[in-house]
Amino acid sequence: MKAAGAQRFTLWQDIGLLVGRVLMGWIFVESGWRKLTGMDAFIASLVNRRVPYATMMGWIGAPVEFFGGLALVLGVATRYSALLMIAFTIVATLIGHRYWDLTDAAARRMQQSHFAKNLTIIGGLVLLFVTAGGRFSIDGLRGRRN
Repeated sequence: MKAAGAQRFTLWQDIGLLVGRVLMGWIFVESGWRKLTGMDAFIASLVNRRVPYATMMGWIGAPVEFFGGLALVLGVATRYSALLMIAFTIVATLIGHRYWDLTDAAARRMQQSHFAKNLTIIGGLVLLFVTAGGRFSIDGLRGRRN
């Protein structure tokens, strides 16, 4: 009998985890890289949204987004990375997609759609937290599935 909580995945499940991890992490890698290479514009957007300590938040948020996404793609400390990215996504959603504050119907619909997309991303991150990275991850290669 297996130890409580131990997971054994089939090859296809591990391939599915790999594909899901890469797709989930890539949005953060790409967006974080764009922010890191355009930090002044990113910080200005935070200032425009009246984010307290915008400069500090920018210099924390952009690297967290990039490196957290990279950790998901590679499957490094997948569960901790997923938790970090859940927190990041919640904060980013509440800063950037406040559709309830908008009066323009088209802008409101667009931001409501982005808000819902981020809820879906959080759901995917919860699944990564539960499953970990799978066999085809740095964690899996090191034998740290749980």
